[in-house]
Amino acid sequence: MSVAQQQIHAAPFDALAARYDEIFTSSKIGRAQRTAVWKELAKAFNPGDRTLEIGCGTGVDACFLAGRAVRVIACDSSSQMIDVTMRRVQEKGVQKLVTPLVLRAEDIATLPGTLAEEELFDGAFSNFGILNCVKDLRRLALDLAALLKPGSTALLCWMGPCCVWEIIWYLLHGQRAKAFRRVHRDGVTAKLADGASVRVRYPSVRFLARTFAPEFRLKAIKGIGVAVPPSYVEPWAERHPGFLKLGERADSVMGRVPGIRLLADHVLVRLQRADTASV
Repeated sequence: MSVAQQQIHAAPFDALAARYDEIFTSSKIGRAQRTAVWKELAKAFNPGDRTLEIGCGTGVDACFLAGRAVRVIACDSSSQMIDVTMRRVQEKGVQKLVTPLVLRAEDIATLPGTLAEEELFDGAFSNFGILNCVKDLRRLALDLAALLKPGSTALLCWMGPCCVWEIIWYLLHGQRAKAFRRVHRDGVTAKLADGASVRVRYPSVRFLARTFAPEFRLKAIKGIGVAVPPSYVEPWAERHPGFLKLGERADSVMGRVPGIRLLADHVLVRLQRADTASV
């Protein structure tokens, strides 16, 4: 039995696995937002680093890092997402660098023995909001801290608590509940497909910084999708590619501006694992 098959179980995102690349990865908006994240991944991790990816989806980010000679343990709760990841890894020829694994974010402390017994990770990352679906973030912070080297980086991309694009878009379409769904403290239930659903919460950066402290220190914030819209606006982006390009250029500046960067579809935070002695 392969490592990726050791903990197979049903997961809500199984329902999206077959279509995820079509509806997001290969979309104009998906490529724009992911490119912005990749710029930060390239800065955070170096060739030879051993990293942990939480919620790898279809393995696009893991293969990007493998192309830079970074080793990745790519975890996801969805066995079907992992199946897609394994095919992508084989197609790219990076089997020696990427290890796909069926594992929930909540269970990272239970990495299989052969993986957990190796040296601590040089870093960790999670992209596009999978951690918005984790209820006990404090537990996650402690589990992650136990797996990372002191001084290492955790690059985590969350769905932000206030997306201006979302508010305007849904208000214009007469859907007030969706326009303000991110303000609910206890989150909302998101329907995926085939009857699958998941509870989604939208924590603020201030909340995240408190929750991950003192094991982690907040070092940087970047807005992903301030001017670039959320993925459900893809039909508009297809009709107006010029405006999308303008949005990408605007985001390169606006994504760094305090205040404005927090109004993005996603917020990328860079955390640093504190020195063990100071925790």
